[in-house]
Amino acid sequence: MATLDLDRRDLGGLAPPPEEVVLAPGHTPGTITDKITAIVHARTPRWWYIAFGASLMVLGMFMTAVGWLFWKGTGIWGINIPNGWGFAIINFVWWIGIGHAGTLISAILLLLRQDWRTSINRMAEAMTLGAVACAGMFPILHLGRPWLAYWLLPYPNTMGLWPQFRSPLIFDVFAVSTYATVSLLFWFTGLIPDLGTMRDRAKTRVSRVVYGFLSLGWRGSIRHWNNYESAYLLLAGLATPLVLSVHTVVSFDFSIGIIPGWHSTIFPPYFVAGAIFDGFAMVLTLLLPLRAAFGLHDMVTERHLHAMGKVMLATGLIVFYGYLIEIFFAWYSASDYEWFMMQNRIGGPYKWFWISLIVCNGLVPQLLWKKSIRANVVSLWLISMVINAGMWLERFVIIITSLHREFLPSEWGMYRGTIWDWATFTGTLGFFLFLMLLFVRFLPMIAMSEMRTLTPGSGSHGSAEEPA
Repeated sequence: MATLDLDRRDLGGLAPPPEEVVLAPGHTPGTITDKITAIVHARTPRWWYIAFGASLMVLGMFMTAVGWLFWKGTGIWGINIPNGWGFAIINFVWWIGIGHAGTLISAILLLLRQDWRTSINRMAEAMTLGAVACAGMFPILHLGRPWLAYWLLPYPNTMGLWPQFRSPLIFDVFAVSTYATVSLLFWFTGLIPDLGTMRDRAKTRVSRVVYGFLSLGWRGSIRHWNNYESAYLLLAGLATPLVLSVHTVVSFDFSIGIIPGWHSTIFPPYFVAGAIFDGFAMVLTLLLPLRAAFGLHDMVTERHLHAMGKVMLATGLIVFYGYLIEIFFAWYSASDYEWFMMQNRIGGPYKWFWISLIVCNGLVPQLLWKKSIRANVVSLWLISMVINAGMWLERFVIIITSLHREFLPSEWGMYRGTIWDWATFTGTLGFFLFLMLLFVRFLPMIAMSEMRTLTPGSGSHGSAEEPA
């Protein structure tokens, strides 16, 4: 803040206010490169070892739970009749939703030429890959025979076995695998110029060889930049429809069924908005502590906090509207089954889950209307954590309250996750944190090549070795 105030005095009050600054004044292409590469090349901080050790411990819990699952079968989970899905699909939908913000920030905001994306897109892209990896495990584990998961793919086989393409679960296989592939290509393509810089600044032979191999011979020539930007824009164009299509396809798992509470045309846009809402909350959950730990306040500025807070507020209002319109649809349908489902959801045995999600996703985000809340790092981080929890509760309510009371009272039953359900879910949180910590330690968490274009007078990609 002091730097910004000083610049405003020096320029006679012409400097932009803090909430409009994408990159703090005083930076050159050289200083940007120095600061970002120093995060990787500097000595590993103690807090990183502590967090990494904690993530390994939680990941060990996941491996134990999955090992026991393979030995005993899905009976160790709380799934029953009529709740045959349980935590596995709750967590699948939750993790897929978290992975949406990365593609939105990277692809759509790139095509819209929003320069505030440059400080956060790399972290969001890495978060997408980690979230998709966590999401993909749950349907496979839920199969009961996960070693036969390849049967879901249409491969030539002598048994004449082919997937049922009319099943929305098969839609998921193609949508999620396509999303993961394009996101990985998009993330790696954006890394190539920075990997070339990391290669040139490597301090050991091993790191020089590894970064050199990954940079694909990058030299920063005009031809390389032209090919890079063409490929990057092409992948952005391919990834943009995936933001809408992937969670729309996931919503088809529910909306094409005849179960009360699921059979609704509002699910596709409602799920997409919820995915962006949850994804931005997770970006802030990860980014704000790293911003403080590495002193990145000059690159992740108030502009970024305000922009992400506004996106969460807008998508949160869409999600809250979805909750209200679901109640209206249940009443207006004149279906006894739909109306009973909604009454049971609001006032039945799972009513506290529904009340909690309304508070977390409907009421708490309204604090983001206030500018001072969006600019307060602690408040914004706490709100993001509440939203993450609320979106998990939303998935729980949608799946469990619609299934636990079927059309016949003889098929009514309560669902409770067992210790193995919670261990598996908590373990994926550890796996996610494990991947993100590795990313932050060995790869540049902010796109240097794009940040250099924000320096005064650059107008193009600055040289990685330009003096400060």
